[in-house]
Amino acid sequence: MKEKAVFLIMVTFSVSKEKEDALRQRMENLGIFERDIVEKFIRSSGKGGQKVNKTSTRVYLKHVPTKIEVKCQRERSQAINRFLARRILTDKIERMIRGRESEEQQRIEKIRRQKRKRSKRAKLKMLEEKKKQSQKKEARRFRPQLDDLD
Repeated sequence: MKEKAVFLIMVTFSVSKEKEDALRQRMENLGIFERDIVEKFIRSSGKGGQKVNKTSTRVYLKHVPTKIEVKCQRERSQAINRFLARRILTDKIERMIRGRESEEQQRIEKIRRQKRKRSKRAKLKMLEEKKKQSQKKEARRFRPQLDDLD
């Protein structure tokens, strides 16, 4: 009877142990496994000259079950780009799974609320406060001089 060998792929990055563990935990919670990820290294483009032209620091990841693809070349280090690409991939999968509940979605909603047009009453109140403030400043501008008192 043949036994199947089970390999746990332990990928290490050039980041702190805490960040690495947090990413692993997040991936595990979402059901993202290293065996489901296709990883390729591509030559980067842009600034960096000869160094960029000779080394493959851009990381390409594809999560096979969801068919989500990610490319990352934010840093000049391949190891850090591998970590960042996995983090981006995890964010995208989380957004897909959790939708409105995800942290990213909550952040986007907060910004949307902040940019939303003010109600007429709120706008009038704000303009009234601005008017009061400008009147205060105007009053400070023209202080009576000693010569003017005579």
